[in-house]
Formats: sequence, structure tokens, C-alpha cells
Amino acid sequence: MSVLPKLSPCALAIGLLMAPTAHAQERPPGKAAPLDANGLQQLRQQIDELKRSYDARIQALEAQLQQAQQQLNQQAAAQESTAAAVAAVTAAPADTSSASAGGGNRFNPDVALILSGGYAGLSKSPDTWRLSGFLPSGDEVGPGKRGFSLGESELTLSANIDHLFYGAITLAVSPEDTISAEEAFVQTTALPGGLKLKAGRFYAGLGYLNQQHAHTWDFVDAPLVQQALLGGQFKQEGLQASWVLPLERYVELGLEVGNGHGFPGSERNRNGAGATLLSAHTGGDIGLSHSWRAGVSWLQTRADGREWTSTDLLDDTTSYTNAFSGRSRIWALDGVWKWAPNGNGRVTNFKLQGEYFRRTERGEVAFDTAGANNVDAYNSAQSGWYLQGIYQFMPQWRVGLRHDRLDSGRNDFGSNALNLALPTYNPKRNSVMLDWSPSEYSRWRLQLSDDRVRQGIVDHQIFLQYQMSLGAHGAHSY
Repeated sequence: MSVLPKLSPCALAIGLLMAPTAHAQERPPGKAAPLDANGLQQLRQQIDELKRSYDARIQALEAQLQQAQQQLNQQAAAQESTAAAVAAVTAAPADTSSASAGGGNRFNPDVALILSGGYAGLSKSPDTWRLSGFLPSGDEVGPGKRGFSLGESELTLSANIDHLFYGAITLAVSPEDTISAEEAFVQTTALPGGLKLKAGRFYAGLGYLNQQHAHTWDFVDAPLVQQALLGGQFKQEGLQASWVLPLERYVELGLEVGNGHGFPGSERNRNGAGATLLSAHTGGDIGLSHSWRAGVSWLQTRADGREWTSTDLLDDTTSYTNAFSGRSRIWALDGVWKWAPNGNGRVTNFKLQGEYFRRTERGEVAFDTAGANNVDAYNSAQSGWYLQGIYQFMPQWRVGLRHDRLDSGRNDFGSNALNLALPTYNPKRNSVMLDWSPSEYSRWRLQLSDDRVRQGIVDHQIFLQYQMSLGAHGAHSY
């Protein structure tokens, strides 16, 4: 039904008076029709009749307008009612339990499951694998077991809690059949000025790769520098704040405080923060085809009795437990450059990525804590870096090359050097990979590595890996 504009009766009457009537006869310009008393009376009657007629028509149109408006309102109300009913059915559980009758079950998070596994062929035994020149870091380091194995699978639950907060938890199932919470945090969604807060357990914003889950890596394993200086990945429980500055160029500042229980720190029976992290990143676009990001990070944490086992230099048949207590600081530089023709990377693209870490530690080391417990000063300065390039040469297919290198630097054990001296060796490794992703939910990867981490030993490694994504999974960071 068309809706006409609302006109007043006076306006219509004036228009009618100005228009020629059906009874008027055409006369030359400037000539007026002679009217007597009867003619004037008839003219007045015609005007009154026209006014009454158009008043009635205007009232009828106004009634039609009101009716049309009422129909539109009823249709809108019906649509809103239908949408609310659909939302209620979607959010409600399948049964009609008392909990549902009491208000419904609104818990409907996004669920993502990452299945990972593969095969490892190693020319040297992984039992003797260690980073020569570095204190053992434990945790998730090394090439893993030989043969077929189940990789680390992840189950993530995430959802908006309300209009202010978002929450997520990621549970990791290890090949050893243990389940742990990799991340479990709440995060703000509505703070002004580009500010965001996170609380709980999370991967620290140290460098570039540390914040990313393993299934997003471009290679099967973590770079050597992360394994040597971070024990794989550094995560902690605490608070994280990030602020994207209101500038034309992307600039983000970060601050974290946490318990610092992860390597290179350790658990400490104290109330205060065990680790502090500062970070700054910037980046942008260069034309339509290029983009980049670079940053610097600084981490300070403390260890209290961080243990590791070793053998005596004079007697390699007996193992001793040693411990480090003191301060650990890490500087990290990271950079990423991406290329995609006209910004469209579906067919072909290239990514160049690299990071440099330098760690200094100062404190004291206790040799053979269960026996001699010889305590003396310790300080060290060590570093490492990696550089990798990933090229997607056609849809679904990528090839990559990575070079790792470590610098064992300085290790001063004081009087404990008679028992704990480390070799001045710089581990290195070269890796090449080829992967195929038939869809965004699956990936198959082949990786070959020339591992020279152990002094005097060359380990030729072959890895086959699959990764399958089930359910909704959020977008990854840049």
C-alpha cells in the first residue's frame, strides 16, 4: 500500500481556487465573466461543496495512513517475537529439566578441537639430545620420540561472557596422556581508547612466536632459541594490559605482571609478582602488496631453587641434582614481513620471520643439593636467533626454510666450574618443510632437519605431521 504525503484542507482548497473549473469557459486574457447575484451564489456553493468533498477525501487518506502504520508495527512486532523465539530455542538445552524451566541454559560457547600427530625418524637417539653449552631447561624441548606418536591436541572453549568480558580456556592433551590448561583467561571487550586487559593464565607477549599455539607454527617444532632460553614457551598466571595508541601508524604497548613460575623462573613462595614484561610493537602496510610488524620485548623474572640434573665432570656415572637461584633477564627483538600480490594471498604469498633473544642470569648455583651442596656465585650471558621464510607457491601448497643458531656465550660457575663447566659450543640446525592444506581445517606436513645441537653429533631428522581442526576456531594473530 502506498503512503501519500499528508496535506491540509486549506492547501487543497487554495489549489482548487487557482485551477480552472470544469464549468468555466475559455475567455480571452484580461476578460472576466459577468456574474450576477445568482452566479455568485452558485460559485460559493461550488467552493463549499469542493471543500467538503476534499475534507472527506483527506480524512479517508489519513485513516488509510494510520491503518498502514498499524500494519507495519504489527509486522515488526511479529518478526521480533519470531527472532526471540528462535534464539530461545537455540540457547535452551534439549531436555526440559528444572534448570531449563528456571530460566534456560545460556552457556553456548564456541568449541574448537585440534587433533595432531605424526611420525618422527631420527638417526640419533633422542634420549641423549641436549643443548650443548646451555643449562637444561626441561619442559617441551627436543625432537620427541621416535616412530609414530600422538602429538599435542588442544580443546578450546570460548565465548563472550557479557557486554564487557570474553573468556577462553585451552586444554592440552600431551602424548604422555596428561591434560593441562595451556591458557585460561578472561579479557575485556569494551574498554575505551584501544585498551585491553587480560587476567588468568596466558602465553606471554614475549617476541612473536611465544604467544601462538603450536598448531599455528610453520614448522613441527619450536626454534632452538625458544627451547634453550624459554623451555619451549613462556606462560604465567597474572595480568596483561595492551594499549593500541590512537595514531595513524599501528603502535601497541604491553605490560604484564605474573607469578613467573615458568622457565627461566620457578615457583616462589612469595606474594609479589615473580615476573614483569614490557613490550612495544609497530607495523603497517607498504603499498597494496606488503605489510610488516616489528617489536622489542623485555622480561625479568626470578628463580628460587630451579633444579636440573647433571653428571660430575670427573665421574659421568653418577647424576647430581643442582639448583640455580637468582635473577633472569631476556631481551627479544622480532620482525615479520609479508607479501601478497595486491593484498590477495589466496593463490600465492610469502612470509619472512625472525627473532633474536639475549638472556643474562645472575645469582648462585648449588652443586649436588642432596650431598655436598656446594654453593657459589653464577652469572651467564647467552643468545640465539632464527630466520625462516614460508612461500605459498600455489593454492594449498607451501614450502619453508628455517635456520637456527645459538651462542653459548659466558657461563661462570665460580668454584663449581670443577664440576659443572659447560662446553663453549654454538648449536645450530637447518630445516626445510613442505605442507599441503586441502582446506582451512586440515594440514599435512613433511619436515627434514639437519640437527647439530649436540657437540660432535649430526642428527638427520624426518617428521611427518597431520593437524585437523574441528569446530569453530578464531582468527590467528598477524
